[in-house]
Amino acid sequence: MRLHRLDITAFGPFGGSQSVDFDDLSAAGLFLLHGPTGAGKTSVLDAVCYALYGAVPGARQNGQGLTLRSDHAAPGTRTSVTLELTVAGRRLEITRQPPWERPKKRGSGTTLDKAQSGLREYDATTGAWKDLSRSHQEIGEEITQLLGMSREQFCQVVLLPQGDFARFLRADAEARGRLLGRLFDTHRFAEVEKRLAERRRAAEAEVREGDAALLADAHRMQQAAGDAMELPDLTPGEPGLAEAVLSAAAVARSTAREELTVAHCRLAAAESAQAGAERALADVRETARLQRRFAEARERARSLEERADGHRAAQARMERGRKAEAVAPALELRDAAEAEHRRASAAGAHTRGLLPAAFADAGAAGLAAAARRAAEELGGLDSARRAERRLAELAEERTGLDRQERADEDILQEAESWLAGWDATRAGLQARIDSAQEAASRAEQLAVQRESAAVRLKAARLRDQLAEDTDTAADGARRAQDDTLAAKAHWLEVKERRLNGIAAELAAQLTDGEPCAVCGATEHPAPARKDAGHVDREAEETALAAFQAAEERQAERERRLGVVREALAAATAEAGDTPTPALADEVAELERLFAEARRDASALHPAHEELRRAEQEHERRVAARQQAEVRAAARIGHRDRLDRERDSLEAVLTEARGALDSVAARAAELERQVALLTDAADSARAAEDSAQRLKAADARLADAAFRAGFQTPQAAADALLDDTAHRELQRRLDAWQSEEAAVRAVLGEADTTAAAQRPAADLAGAEEAAAEAGRRLRAAASARDAAERRCAELDRLSARSTQGARRLAPLRAQYDRVARLAALTAGTSADNERKMRLESYVLAARLEQVAAAATVRLRRMSSGRYTLVHSDDRAGRGRSGLGLHVVDAWTGRERDTATLSGGETFFASLALALGLADVVTDEAGGVRLDTLFIDEGFGSLDDQTLDEVLDVLDSLRERDRSVGIVSHVADLRRRIHAQLEVVKGRSGSTLRQRGAG
Repeated sequence: MRLHRLDITAFGPFGGSQSVDFDDLSAAGLFLLHGPTGAGKTSVLDAVCYALYGAVPGARQNGQGLTLRSDHAAPGTRTSVTLELTVAGRRLEITRQPPWERPKKRGSGTTLDKAQSGLREYDATTGAWKDLSRSHQEIGEEITQLLGMSREQFCQVVLLPQGDFARFLRADAEARGRLLGRLFDTHRFAEVEKRLAERRRAAEAEVREGDAALLADAHRMQQAAGDAMELPDLTPGEPGLAEAVLSAAAVARSTAREELTVAHCRLAAAESAQAGAERALADVRETARLQRRFAEARERARSLEERADGHRAAQARMERGRKAEAVAPALELRDAAEAEHRRASAAGAHTRGLLPAAFADAGAAGLAAAARRAAEELGGLDSARRAERRLAELAEERTGLDRQERADEDILQEAESWLAGWDATRAGLQARIDSAQEAASRAEQLAVQRESAAVRLKAARLRDQLAEDTDTAADGARRAQDDTLAAKAHWLEVKERRLNGIAAELAAQLTDGEPCAVCGATEHPAPARKDAGHVDREAEETALAAFQAAEERQAERERRLGVVREALAAATAEAGDTPTPALADEVAELERLFAEARRDASALHPAHEELRRAEQEHERRVAARQQAEVRAAARIGHRDRLDRERDSLEAVLTEARGALDSVAARAAELERQVALLTDAADSARAAEDSAQRLKAADARLADAAFRAGFQTPQAAADALLDDTAHRELQRRLDAWQSEEAAVRAVLGEADTTAAAQRPAADLAGAEEAAAEAGRRLRAAASARDAAERRCAELDRLSARSTQGARRLAPLRAQYDRVARLAALTAGTSADNERKMRLESYVLAARLEQVAAAATVRLRRMSSGRYTLVHSDDRAGRGRSGLGLHVVDAWTGRERDTATLSGGETFFASLALALGLADVVTDEAGGVRLDTLFIDEGFGSLDDQTLDEVLDVLDSLRERDRSVGIVSHVADLRRRIHAQLEVVKGRSGSTLRQRGAG
């Protein structure tokens, strides 16, 4: 990276426009940036950093850029920084303008403009600049990528702050680690340490969880095995837990299998004893059964002997019933004939009672003849009945025509009345549609106006609020500025009073025989004395701290003021200058008009629907009127035809009705007469036939009773058994025979007879012996089942524990590896003898590179006396890795860098800064840094050391570098010819440039 040109306008202490030609200054390789204290030497470097990164170094950056503007600048002059440089073979121009408050173009007051940035590249082929971007973010990313370093790294490498490296030399390992970590971005190694620690904790949790599961299974196995298993005295996470659990489980399984074998043997013995007891019980039960069987058979035989007479009477009764069964069909036939004759006689008497007295003595033939005559007369009335029904239909049709005529008259009247107002109705509906369409168009226009007005009203209200906030913030900023000026004046006053009494302060440090730090005399006859108002160093530092705190408060108030003004400018640009009440009235009026338009427009769809329904109603009314007119014309001819047919039918019916009111009444009378005569004739014939059948049935019954051996038919009827009595009697006879046969069979059995001759069986004793054998068998079976369940449960839990141990083995191995790595990277492992963390190890390597690069220049600056070396020794009980020592070639001893004197510390820190710049440059991808700045520290060197330091800096030209020294040491202005002088004045600072010639 090489700087070519820097243009500054209204930046920092520079009230106007200033330019720096770095090409001219860099021609000599070494140039001086000097000026009085507070003139703005550092502001030139701030401008370079601001152009590249949009921010100034360190504490001078307030985050808004408002304080970058010069207090000496004219109100209409905008702050701007333009830097032209070459980086990575590309010539670029960066322009940055921070936010600023400019006067309003119209009216009084100020408005806040946003920050602006621009990036251009020089095209050598066309000889013109080409715009690349105006985005802050894009420009920042492009510059960071080209330079390969962040703003902090750039400020540490290019703008070498000697005070920081002097502190670096004297700092402890942790402070060095923080600085090197920011420069070399070793955060990823710290993340590796953190990630390994997290993985160690996660792996440890998984191992503990697996061990806890194994231990839980071990407890379950102990519960299953009883006292046959002892648990290992280990906790989850301890080594060897899995092996101890599996070993204890194997012992428990072996013991359980032995107990199962014993239980099987006991069960076999119990089964054998129980089988013998069951066989003995079966024999006793069989003997007892046979003895009971013999006794019951003897008792049944005595009972049969007692009931023998009744059995013989039942046999005789059964024999008479079998004889009577031959007479049963004749009896049934006679009873049926008698019942039929009674029914026929009763029906004949009933039907004759319904006929006129003239038919009381008529026979069946006479009644049938009378029925035929009445039926012939009834057949002649069929045509008259049809004519009567048709006449009724004609009357109904005539009534329907009259009703239809009245309905059509109502329809015609209603249609004519509705159609008379159709034109006015249609015109009114069309007018409503037109009005609603116009309101809809008006609502769309008002919606756009209302939305725009609402946005402006919101911005105006925000503008008013921000205006009040701006005034409040401005008052706060002014008060903070007044406080800062008062604190500064107080500090300067205290400082001046201390300087006036500095002689007394120095005199307090004099010792007899020791040289004075001012004059070098060893005698001090009249040392100065402190007066009553003497100000010491602590009072001055207190006043300075109060001044710095006031400055910070002022910067914070100005930052807040800038934020509020920027927001106010944005709100004003959006709302304009219209007062908020006027905008509110305008929005309210637009809201009212919009609501009215929407309300009117909402009637559009109902109006369309109402017009559509009205047109449909019009078509329906016209069609109904036409149909009613057609029906009225058709009814006239239909009514004439009905009148002619009615007259013809009435003439026929007058003849057919006779004396009755209607043909139907005459026909109903004849039908009733035919039915009564027919029923009476049928009943008379049925009574005559049933009397003949009853006579024949009496003759057959008397003959059947005689042949069956009965004196009379009544005797046969008495001997006859019904089905229920016959089945009961037969059952009794069969039961007697079965019982008699069964008793003879039992009494004839040899086993039963032999058992009856033996003593009575002891069934209770045999059952008690069998029950005891069963209890012993169940106990043995329960013991066997419990042993089997114990073995199965132990096998299941052992298999699960074995599987869990297999799953846990790789987890434990992984945990051991991760734990070793985590302890090694964290510096807590016994293998890490120096207790060095991974990030410290990487930083130690970087520090070793920096020390090697710095030694090359340090040896030249110190005439070969000093060499910087990296030390990884532990400091006390802390960790090692970031120690930095200096080797003194004159004494041959190695000592801490904190023991260097002021001048030695300066050139050692300068060498360290240059070496760090080389290493960071290589780390950033090898980007060449052709322009470097070194800030202060040269006043602590003697002439010889200053020459040697300048020779080292001048040797940087061998790498085509230019070095700018920032210092106010007067001797450097004589030694370095290329100079950039910062001149301080009341109207702001200016730059004065002098080249090498």
